[in-house]
Amino acid sequence: MPFAHFKVPAGTVTPEDKKKIVERTTDLYAEIYGERARATTVVLVDEVADGGWGVAGSVLTAALLNGDDGTDA
Repeated sequence: MPFAHFKVPAGTVTPEDKKKIVERTTDLYAEIYGERARATTVVLVDEVADGGWGVAGSVLTAALLNGDDGTDA
């Protein structure tokens, strides 16, 4: 059974975006493994609490990902 697990910052994707992630990921697995994989493909979209992850030693927030670095330039 193909399985994909996406972790996204909470509040940064809409229900429609999640639907696209599920549909396109399922389509990709079906393209790679054949249509037999479609019925058993599982896609999980997890929302991580704001500030609940980081990259390169810095905590990421939804504001940073949306281009707001906290400065009023």
